[in-house]
Amino acid sequence: MSGDHGTEWVHPHKFLWSSFNAKAPCVIMGVPLDETTSFRPGTRFGPAATREASIALEEFSLRQKRTLLAEDYYDAGDLVLPMGNVEKAISVIEIAAREILQSGRRFMAVGGEHLITYPLVQAMLEKYPDLVVIQFDAHADLRSRFTGTRFSHGTVMRRIIEMLGPGKVYQLGIRSAGEAELEETLGLSEVHFYKVIEPLRSIMPKIGNRPVYLTIDIDVADPAFAPGTGVPEPGGITSQELLDAVAYLAGNNIVGADLVEVAPAYDNTGQTGLLAAAVVRESLLLLTPDGK
Repeated sequence: MSGDHGTEWVHPHKFLWSSFNAKAPCVIMGVPLDETTSFRPGTRFGPAATREASIALEEFSLRQKRTLLAEDYYDAGDLVLPMGNVEKAISVIEIAAREILQSGRRFMAVGGEHLITYPLVQAMLEKYPDLVVIQFDAHADLRSRFTGTRFSHGTVMRRIIEMLGPGKVYQLGIRSAGEAELEETLGLSEVHFYKVIEPLRSIMPKIGNRPVYLTIDIDVADPAFAPGTGVPEPGGITSQELLDAVAYLAGNNIVGADLVEVAPAYDNTGQTGLLAAAVVRESLLLLTPDGK
């Protein structure tokens, strides 16, 4: 897939379950952005690590009682992003997402740092003007500027709130934030600290059938379960709660999703990639609710 704006695809490892049907209703794209990471770099290798780990997993989800059918999605490989040019990379990501949506399909993006969510939501908003965003994350990511820039993995949710408007972002599992960023954004998003699945029970009836974009930072899980991430934060949820929370969303209008911040160099066991692959499987089932 390519265009005048320089969007290109490469085709590295595929997910174990994926088909070669480029017209499948859901597209996986790796988005190896790794430019604004503030502590430990290496998220550019997240898509490859997640794909590699998928070989260990069954196609069948015990949580959702469904099998992930190979013909339901197509792994298009990784975007080729310009290094050292964040604004250009954001543009490439947005264009790729828009191309997928304009073809009538949905996407699951695998990062890469959390900043990728900003251009992905930009593209989504064009098609779904009443879009809401649900975030699973250790960090609020609500700073106005971080390390001197407006576009960073530490500012991504602030930029998304500015894009969508107040009351359309739900932040779950948060256990790390600056006092100033919470004060500045008070009332603009609905923030739930420490837990994920319990807040979902109160949130989803309020959202109803509105289109939902789901963004999952792997660091929402405790470092005991996902040490391979750029900014690990102690005191997180278990891998079981994370997977249960994703599966809990089955039957809702999930129109797009991403998984971000896997940095495999800091996990020589590979368990972070394995959890990430399981999250991708559960998320793909949300995006193909009819098995079509």
